[in-house]
Amino acid sequence: MWVKLCCLLLYFLALFVLARVFEAVAWYESGFLATQLVDPVALSFRKLRTILECRGLGHSGLPEKKDVRELVEKSGDLMEGELYSALKEEEASESVSSTNFSGEMHFYELVEDTKDGIWLVQVIANDRSPLVGKVHWEKMVKKVSRFGIRTGTFNCSSDPRYCRRRGWLKSTLIMSVPQTSTSKGKVMLKEYSGRKIEVEHIFKWITAHAASRIKTIYNSEHLKEEWNKSDQYHVKIYLFANLDQPPAFFSALSVKFTGRVEFIFVNVENWDNKSYMAEIGVYKTPSYILRTPEGIYRYGNNTGEFISLRAMDSFLRSLQPEVNDLFVLSLVLVNLMAWMDLFITQGATIKRFVVLISTLGTYNSLLIISWLPVLGFLQLPYLDSFYEYSLKLFRYSNTTTLASWVRADWMFYSSHPALFLSTYLGHGLLIDYFEKKRRRNNNADEVNANNLEWLSSLWDWYTSYLFHPIASFQHFPFDSDWDEDPDLFLERLAFPDLWLHPLIPTDYIKNLPMWRFKCLGVHSDEEMLETFQDSESDSDSENKEVFSSEKEVSEDDDLNTFHSRSEGEPRCSTETCSCANKYCHPEPYERKARSYGSYSTAGDMEPDWSAWPSDMLHCTECVVCLENFANGCLLMGLPCGHVFHQNCIVMWLAGGRHCCPVCRWASYKKKQPYTHPQPLSSDAPS
Repeated sequence: MWVKLCCLLLYFLALFVLARVFEAVAWYESGFLATQLVDPVALSFRKLRTILECRGLGHSGLPEKKDVRELVEKSGDLMEGELYSALKEEEASESVSSTNFSGEMHFYELVEDTKDGIWLVQVIANDRSPLVGKVHWEKMVKKVSRFGIRTGTFNCSSDPRYCRRRGWLKSTLIMSVPQTSTSKGKVMLKEYSGRKIEVEHIFKWITAHAASRIKTIYNSEHLKEEWNKSDQYHVKIYLFANLDQPPAFFSALSVKFTGRVEFIFVNVENWDNKSYMAEIGVYKTPSYILRTPEGIYRYGNNTGEFISLRAMDSFLRSLQPEVNDLFVLSLVLVNLMAWMDLFITQGATIKRFVVLISTLGTYNSLLIISWLPVLGFLQLPYLDSFYEYSLKLFRYSNTTTLASWVRADWMFYSSHPALFLSTYLGHGLLIDYFEKKRRRNNNADEVNANNLEWLSSLWDWYTSYLFHPIASFQHFPFDSDWDEDPDLFLERLAFPDLWLHPLIPTDYIKNLPMWRFKCLGVHSDEEMLETFQDSESDSDSENKEVFSSEKEVSEDDDLNTFHSRSEGEPRCSTETCSCANKYCHPEPYERKARSYGSYSTAGDMEPDWSAWPSDMLHCTECVVCLENFANGCLLMGLPCGHVFHQNCIVMWLAGGRHCCPVCRWASYKKKQPYTHPQPLSSDAPS
């Protein structure tokens, strides 16, 4: 997780640097920056009209370029970035979708139950033509969609009873606007009563109703009273301008941020005394002033702070976010981080997508689960102070220059999704390249595995745990309350060849008990080596080989893995065994016996049973290789109690036969240990 988080932070840093590079290239080619002011006098009539449409100011009665230019200047300063965005938005002739309501419940759910938006609905009465024609309606939809106003069509033929109850007996236009200034308040429906069915007149009717929700100040005394008043709103934004009504984007934002930010329009058209404006720090008009408990902030002085709906919306969201805004942000970040697993994971392509789906499901589930207690805590009354301090931190951090750069980059990349996706893909491919280079030296098989091999290993793993679950293995000695493992009884009921053979890990082998076979009365290795030094040369070289190998085995006793312990082990044979010349044939399935087989000794030599673990059966022969145990041989016991050469039983188990060669007890399952009486050396085996 931390690796993916670091990769995501590196990606964001690369995006930030790339945006600065684009700014430098644009400045080098055109000689201006996005924050540079534009003189409206140098613009054409078409560009000025485009700016007014993006800001939401009517210009139908202004045929002269001079009047249009003055209206642009009265609404706010124009930057190169805003001009570029407006022209690109006009060129992009994308069709905006409009909702078709199916009935009363659909209309109520989307329109009347929506408390933070504006709806424009065209109602078509039974057997009547629509009030606005298809061509004009498409223009209307495209015009109002710039300001977040949603549109729809309600055909009374789908629900005539609801139209009669509402009084919609003729085709008309319905506008829904929140009635109160509180969040999630009531919604009022207004019907268009104008005679002119033109786009500009309808738009002027919409903006007039939206602007009526904004508090308007007409004199300095009212401004002084409002400026010094303290109420529930901690964040207020003032527009000081010489306009008849605020721009449409300003009115639309007042609806969107209902209950969070208060929008105030100060009309300075007929003011003679502007001294109080100078006292509060407003020296020019138009000005957008943000007033917070921390101080005054002048909107439009930093990067990306344009006079447009999108720019001011991102600015206010960063200052006064909702819980839903934070949840959506965390959801985007978590999914971007989860998609990094597609490039970090190495191996087959199917493996990458399987890991990706698993990571997406895990991360999104954890995100939703972690948000549930947060939402519960925010409802507690004694956490109001914590909430206020969090908002204060947001306001402090998001009014900095760095925050304005981040907002500008967010608007740039969100308006160019192809660039965002291509940079993300390029960053992921770089991560994949370096990760593959790093892992190639460690595990080349994992990197070069194809889809078929990985699916085969996945199926083996799945069937292993589906048909033959592995019990946890404990170190010897262990205590068990079971006389017989019930799993064994269930296995014996089933026909074994009909089951898939499971792929069982061999990690349990290193936990099996090991010890050396010793005989009583046999000298140590050093004494025997000195005795054989004066013997014949052939015998001398042979014995030196044997004992040097035995020393290598004794040096490997402290290693953890069974592979290291088996290196250098002498090959046990009947020729080197000095204590066991005969062996017995154990009964394969007789588990309750104290020992399997008997033993006999040559001369006065007999095995030293005190060196054996207490739960191991006494024997003198390995039934895998059918050879007697030699003095100093390395032995290994299974949970059932049977003993074998360590080398022989490891090769047996590693070959996939995870059971005892004698009794077929599973080699990874524990069993009740046995207790052995001390054998009498004089007793002869029967």
